[in-house]
Amino acid sequence: MTGQHPDPAAFARRLSQPPRSSSGPQRPEASAGAPGAESCEEFDIRIARDGTWFYHGSPITRKPLVRLFASVLRRDEQGEYWLQTPVEKGRIRVDDAPFLAVELTVSGEGRAQELTFRTNLDDVVVAGPDHHIRVTQEEKTGEPRPYIAVRERLDALIARSVFYQLVDLAEEGSGSPPGLGVWSRGEFFTLGKAA
Repeated sequence: MTGQHPDPAAFARRLSQPPRSSSGPQRPEASAGAPGAESCEEFDIRIARDGTWFYHGSPITRKPLVRLFASVLRRDEQGEYWLQTPVEKGRIRVDDAPFLAVELTVSGEGRAQELTFRTNLDDVVVAGPDHHIRVTQEEKTGEPRPYIAVRERLDALIARSVFYQLVDLAEEGSGSPPGLGVWSRGEFFTLGKAA
């Protein structure tokens, strides 16, 4: 693939082409979880931990272009990331999560509280039954790695400053062992162990 698509905008136009006319043979559609599109290859695209998209090693600086790529982003059951349209499919590399949650808005309180996150690509999600918050730990450092589910199998890493906001809102849950967490839309999300 190297050198075939030096311009990310041209590559995006290629991906967004409509399927060929029904008068000719149709390319098979592939589900998000199974390779099967006629073109199934490696695209030289990487999403860094800070949410920056790179094309052939260069950052893509035009947000509308990144949003276009993100609109066809899928993750399969094996955890592989793909850009997929009805006519083409290619694997891309993601260093951590494909999105970054950069802003938090809080409304209400207690169990009725709602935590609304905005991502680096301006997707807006409210934590709750359909958008879970989960926190893992870095293996080497033990540092928390918090995430919010954006859409099917696609998460946003919660930026450190936003996570600190969540920690400020945290209260002790009633589970065993007890943990600190936050409420949103009637769901309690554990952030860590109680001190």
